[in-house]
Amino acid sequence: MGVPIISNKARKAKANAGRTGFLGAGSSYVAGDSSADSMSSFHPAQKSADAEVLPARDKVTARARDLARNNGWAAGGINKEVDSIIGANFRPILKPDWKALGLSEEWASEFKERAEADWRAYADDPRKFADVTRSQTVSAMFGLGYRTFCIEGEALGVVSWMPNRLTHTALRVVDPDLMSNPDGQPDSPRLRSGVVLNKYGAATHYWFRQAHPNNGLSYSEGEEFQWKRIPREKRFGRPVVLHHFDKTRDGQTRGISRLAPIIEKLKMEDHYSKVELQAAVLNAVLAAFIKSPMGPNVLDELIEAGGDEGDNTLFDSFARMNTSRSDHYGDSGIKVGGARVTTLYPNDEIGMLNTARPAAQFADFEGAVLRNIASGLGISYEQLASDWSKTNYSSARAAMIEIWRSWTARRISFAQGFCQPFFMAWLEEKVMNGHYQLPRNAPDFRENWLFYSRAKWVGPGRGFVDPVKEAQASAMRVALGLSTLEDEAAELTGSDFKENIAQIKREMSDMPKDCLHPMQESFAKLIGHNGGPSIQDED
Repeated sequence: MGVPIISNKARKAKANAGRTGFLGAGSSYVAGDSSADSMSSFHPAQKSADAEVLPARDKVTARARDLARNNGWAAGGINKEVDSIIGANFRPILKPDWKALGLSEEWASEFKERAEADWRAYADDPRKFADVTRSQTVSAMFGLGYRTFCIEGEALGVVSWMPNRLTHTALRVVDPDLMSNPDGQPDSPRLRSGVVLNKYGAATHYWFRQAHPNNGLSYSEGEEFQWKRIPREKRFGRPVVLHHFDKTRDGQTRGISRLAPIIEKLKMEDHYSKVELQAAVLNAVLAAFIKSPMGPNVLDELIEAGGDEGDNTLFDSFARMNTSRSDHYGDSGIKVGGARVTTLYPNDEIGMLNTARPAAQFADFEGAVLRNIASGLGISYEQLASDWSKTNYSSARAAMIEIWRSWTARRISFAQGFCQPFFMAWLEEKVMNGHYQLPRNAPDFRENWLFYSRAKWVGPGRGFVDPVKEAQASAMRVALGLSTLEDEAAELTGSDFKENIAQIKREMSDMPKDCLHPMQESFAKLIGHNGGPSIQDED
């Protein structure tokens, strides 16, 4: 038997059949199929991280800022996140790694208490010497930095040395618009949008314009055309430039606004709600009207008569009727019990506008759009819309846990990338000027900077949905060794456990002789405590 001969056309058809399968798709993945109707016009370009971010960054930032100024939903979502993550008192709880340093736990405890007390005085000083511009406290500067991070995608700060101040270390939160290539130079492999890179892609220096290019002020003295090159850190490791952003791809140099995925929906929802409001206002203003018996044929006769200058009879009749109607509606007004009763001109009728505004589907549509926006912001619909009408305890608790997990990650990331380096610079000044005397056998501070300055940053607490249930759950976690009192105090109320204990001791000493403090064991027995043995019982 001879070998069958297969033509090239048949061979290609067989190959295509094996590739497409019985569905006839052009690819094994629909997402990669250009012939599918739903994908035929979907051809995004494949670019590097900076090629995607840098050309569009200025336009995205300007639009995000406009929405944060003028859109209530965007402003509310950003404010909620800043208040929940940073709050009014974002502070470090110092935890020097005394084991890694080879020092005693007693020294670490004393060092921690002194450093935290000095930091509180420095950070909360109402004279605001921690701010280069002397306009904000440290927590307020951190809040501004995080707000800039939310809107513009990155937080920028410069740690300065102010020789005329008692504490020389000070921070300035910098507008990201000021970081740019000097003299408008194009981007290059070693210079990207004001960031100077080494051969490994690490930032080493930053270029800052000395004034905003669009400040509109006549007294800038040309500073918008001057740039300054600032190193990322000093040669001995002291942080100088703080640049925090979410890096989502390798090779990304600058951040992009977190509002970018939802800017279009925010703008469309804003326009839709404005149109609905305008329609409702117009319907309210034009609630009723008076219909005249004059039909279209009368108007046609008026228009035809207008061309004949000698025929004014119809115009005169029309003018006399309008004058009569005006006099009638202007003079009529019989009042019965304070209410006005208006009589209509002969053959006139009252007409009413349809005031079905807002549209029946407006609330559902707006709710669906806001859920999409809330998901993009990383918060729940209830938090964004402040609408808890359809929420029970279980769903509210589940939403809080989910959102708090995301907020905790963002808080830790921002604290490590922006707040901790500034705290390290402040602590370095205090140690190096002799304010804190280290033990003789203590390792060099600059070589062990991280061990000395190790800290946990604490902001506002998570809060309570049901205070009783959550306080009981907190006590159970501590009893089972799943958590500590320090962690519970920080998470639930944003407080420092050691500060709480010190305050409770003072309160106990101030209590009258016959009064019990709720923390005392005897008070727990008085209210019916029937738990296991206390520490005193075990002893």
